[in-house]
Amino acid sequence: MSDAQQITLLVDGEETKVTTGTTGAELFFERRDVVVARVNGELKDLDQELPEGAEVEGVTIDSADGLNVLRHSTAHVMAQAVQQLRPDAKLGIGPYITDGFYFDFDVAEPFTPEDLKTLEKMMQKIINQNQKFVRRVVSEDEAREAMKNEPYKLELLGKKNEAAEAGEGVNVEVGAGDITIYDNVERKEGTTVWCDLCRGPHLPNTKLISNAFALTRSSSAYWLGNQKNQQLQRIYGTAWPTKDALKAYQERLAEAERRDHRKLGSELDLFSFPDELGSGLPVFHPKGGIIRKEMEDYSRQRHVEAGYEFVYTPHITKGHLYEVSGHLDWYKDGMFPAMHVDAELNEDGTVRKPGQDYYLKPMNCPMHNLIFRSRGRSYRELPLRLFEFGSVYRYEKSGVVHGLTRVRGMTQDDAHIYCTREQMKDELTKTLTFVLDLLKDYGLNDFYLELSTKDPEKYVGDDATWEEATRTLAEVAQESGLELVPDPGGAAFYGPKISVQAKDALGRTWQMSTIQLDFNLPERFELEFQAADGSRQRPVMIHRALFGSVERFMGVLTEHYAGAFPAWLAPVQVVGIPVAEAFNDYMFDVVGQLKAAGIRAEVDTSSDRFPKKIRTASKDKIPFVLIAGGDDAEAGAVSFRFRDGSQDNGVPVAEAVKRITEAVRNRTS
Repeated sequence: MSDAQQITLLVDGEETKVTTGTTGAELFFERRDVVVARVNGELKDLDQELPEGAEVEGVTIDSADGLNVLRHSTAHVMAQAVQQLRPDAKLGIGPYITDGFYFDFDVAEPFTPEDLKTLEKMMQKIINQNQKFVRRVVSEDEAREAMKNEPYKLELLGKKNEAAEAGEGVNVEVGAGDITIYDNVERKEGTTVWCDLCRGPHLPNTKLISNAFALTRSSSAYWLGNQKNQQLQRIYGTAWPTKDALKAYQERLAEAERRDHRKLGSELDLFSFPDELGSGLPVFHPKGGIIRKEMEDYSRQRHVEAGYEFVYTPHITKGHLYEVSGHLDWYKDGMFPAMHVDAELNEDGTVRKPGQDYYLKPMNCPMHNLIFRSRGRSYRELPLRLFEFGSVYRYEKSGVVHGLTRVRGMTQDDAHIYCTREQMKDELTKTLTFVLDLLKDYGLNDFYLELSTKDPEKYVGDDATWEEATRTLAEVAQESGLELVPDPGGAAFYGPKISVQAKDALGRTWQMSTIQLDFNLPERFELEFQAADGSRQRPVMIHRALFGSVERFMGVLTEHYAGAFPAWLAPVQVVGIPVAEAFNDYMFDVVGQLKAAGIRAEVDTSSDRFPKKIRTASKDKIPFVLIAGGDDAEAGAVSFRFRDGSQDNGVPVAEAVKRITEAVRNRTS
C-alpha cells in the first residue's frame, strides 16, 4: 500500500494509519458497542469518512453521548410508527432528554394509553426490520421539497439562522452547519420508508435499539415551548442499551413514585396544599411542623457556632428598594404584582397624596443591605455574617408549581456575608465547607458543584469585576476537590455563583445550597466600611442559601428517606405497644422515662389488636417500637422492634432509654 493511499488518525489516543476514505464503521468494525464516533470533538455518524489528521474516539452505546444517540434514534422510530398509525400526523420536534426522549405531533385527537401500546408493537416491527439511518446533506430548496407536507419542519427551516434562540429543541433539527435529512432505509429493497429533518447523529441501524425501550406517557405541549403557539401532543419514551438496564430504570421510577413527597406528606400527615390558600402555598401539620422545627433548630445551632448573627426583616417593602437593587429591572416577572396603598384623595376624587407600590419580597438581600448601612461599619466588624429564616414570595407560573419543591411562598435560610477583598477567598472556602458539612448532617453526602457564570444579556456591573468574581469562585470550587461543572449564563444578574448539587438515595440530582459572590449590590446600595488606614471602602457581599428553601429541602429529604426520617427528625421517635391492655401502665412508665429524656414517645392504647398496632407503627415509619408483655414487665425490660422488622428482646429499660437518647443525640439512626 503506498503512502498516497493512507491517512494518519489519532484513534483513542494512538496514532493509526488507515486507507483514504475509511469510515468510522470500518475503523471500529470489531467493537460492536461503538455506535458513533467523536471526530475532532464532534459526534459523527459511523458511515462518514474520516479526514486526515483527525482525532477519533469511539463512543459506546452505554456512554452519556451514546445513550443520547440511542434515544434520539428511538424517537425517530416512534415518529415513523406514529405516522403509520395516524397518517395525518404532522411532525414537531423529537429530541433526547434526561433518561429518554419525546416527540411532538399535531394530531386531530390526543393519544390514548391504548395508542401507546399499539405504537410500541409497531416500533418493535420497525426495529426488527433492521432499517438503516442514512444521513443526507441537502440544500434548503431540497429540504423544503422533502418536507413540503410538514408545516412545522418548514417553519424550522426558516429559523435555521436563529436556531439557538428560536425556542425549545430547534437546534436539534436545524443547528449550525449543513442542512441534513435522515432517511430510514429498508435493508432488503434499499428504499426510503420514512425521513425527517435532523442534525443527527444516529445509530447505524434500528436493530441496535433492540427491545429495551418503552413509551411512558403522553401530554399536551406548545410548539417550541411557547404558550402563544399551537398546542400539540407529546409522547415521552425511554430507551436503554439492554433489557436489564430498562428494567432497572422502570424500578427506579416505581420507587420514585412510592417516594413522592406529596403522597408521603398526605399519608404521614405532614403537610397539605389547601385549594383555599392558592397554588404553591403549603401548610404544615403538627407532625410536619416537628420535622421542620428540628431542621431549623439544628441549623440555627450550627450558625451560632459558626459566628452568624440573626436578623429579621418584614415580608413587604416599598418598591423603591427593589429599584435600587435592580430586581424590578431584572426579576419583575418572578415577583407578585404591586399593592398600591396609602393614596389620599380629595372629596372630588383628585389625588391629594400619591400612594406607593409595595411588593411581597422575593429576596432578603436588599433588606440585609439596609441593616449593614444603618450605621457606620469598621473593618474590625468584618466579616459580618447576617442570617435569617426569611419568608419570601415568588410568582411561579402555575404549570411549574410542584409540591414543596416549587412553591410560591417559601422560607429561605438566607445568609449574607460582608467582608473585605482580602478576606473574600478565605470566607468563600469556609462557607462552602460549612455548607457541605451541614448537608451531610442531614443525610446527604454525594455532591458535585456547578459554576454559574454571567448571562451576557442580563447583568449589572463591569466585565472586569465579573471576571474577578468568577475566577475566585472557580478557585474555591476546584480546591474543594469536588467535580466542577460549568453552567454558562446561569448566574443571577448581580454576580456568579457556585451551587451544590446533591444526589439523593435514588441517584437523582437536586440543587441545594448556593453561594454567590457579589461586588455590585454593595455598589448600588453605597455600602461602606472604614478600613485600617481610615479610608472608606466597599465590602464584598456573599449571598448564601443553605437549604435553598426550608420547604424544598423538606420535600427532598422526604423523598430521600422515603418518609422514614432518621430518629432525630422523626415526628414520633418511639411508640410503645403493650402486648395486652394489662401492660399499659408498665408501658406508660417506660414512655414517661423517654419523655423525661426529651424523646418524642407515645403509647398505642387503641382498640386494635397487637398485630395491627405493629403494622400501623411500620406504616407510620416509626424509628423505634418498644414492646412489653409479662416477661418484660417482670424483668424490667422491653423488646426493640426496628424498621427493618428485626427485633432485640429483653433489653433493660435503662439501657433502652440510653440507646434511644444516644441515637437521637448523635443523629445515627
